[in-house]
Amino acid sequence: MSNKILTITVPCYNSEAYLDRCIQSLLPGGEDVEIIIVNDGSSDKTGEIADKYAQEYPSIVRVVHKENGGHGSGVNAGIREAQGAFFKVVDSDDRLMQEGLKEVISFLKETLESGRSLDMLLSNYVYDKKGSRRKFTMKPKGVQEDTFLEWKDIQHIKKYHYILMHSIIYRTQLLRDCKLELPEHTYYVDNIFAFQPLPHVKSIYYKDIDLYWYFIGREDQSVNEDNVIRQIDQYIRVVKIMTQIYHDSKEANTDPNCLEYMLDYLEIVLTITCTFLSIHPTQVEMDKKKDLWQAIEEIDADTAKELHHRTSLILTNLPGKAGCHVSKQIYRACSNVLGLN
Repeated sequence: MSNKILTITVPCYNSEAYLDRCIQSLLPGGEDVEIIIVNDGSSDKTGEIADKYAQEYPSIVRVVHKENGGHGSGVNAGIREAQGAFFKVVDSDDRLMQEGLKEVISFLKETLESGRSLDMLLSNYVYDKKGSRRKFTMKPKGVQEDTFLEWKDIQHIKKYHYILMHSIIYRTQLLRDCKLELPEHTYYVDNIFAFQPLPHVKSIYYKDIDLYWYFIGREDQSVNEDNVIRQIDQYIRVVKIMTQIYHDSKEANTDPNCLEYMLDYLEIVLTITCTFLSIHPTQVEMDKKKDLWQAIEEIDADTAKELHHRTSLILTNLPGKAGCHVSKQIYRACSNVLGLN
């Protein structure tokens, strides 16, 4: 039986320029950590770099070489291969912070030794945008720190502090039990990774430490504005999947606090999608927005009705091209103030 505390999966595609920095930030976890580098059909030296680490650190680093299937496929492979009690995803262009990693591992080890149940550990991430002097530390406001919690104990999490993949460490078996299988060849599936397991989470703990360093601003990143616009159909696909997950969770009598948070999360992702459909509004984009709302209504009419009345979605779904122009201006203003990508 494996004695690994934490599996860290690093999905990689043509990551030779920054993979070293990422892996070097994970190695201080030592023998308590298992690093699974998933080489997702790279055509550069990513696979060679990964194999080098596996050779140098055979008890810590493993490599999975596979055909290209996208980020979600890489995460799926990590979940299948994981031997650690807990599971975290680190993108190959990001890194973990050494002191935060050591503190997290120590806490997870103590939790396992004590026999306490823990499904989800939350921590902070630093939002680092290229070229920006300002760096934001994102904390899940509304979650009490340093105590074991259930959903019923959690008050309203502020929407602009919603829980991203970067904040989360899940219990590995929980991911398998909830049958998490991310779609392949689809961007933005990190939202599904953070979202789908939530109804299955019974025990939550938040440590107010900075763990994940989230780098943003490269032109080839999926979250770059031009790339989001070009790949908006994939964002739409993610919204539909999340809507179905939310609907199923309601049917399963999920805790009301969990459902409230999930609806807020769905609102955020839908707002982002509608915003980008408004930036360069042609009839095609306007039709896509209409079709998306129709799809949401077909999945869950009550949820669609509630979302329609959320302020952010009112502002991003004003009628016609004039409405799209207003939505675009609001987005630009927020982007300038908050330093969004």
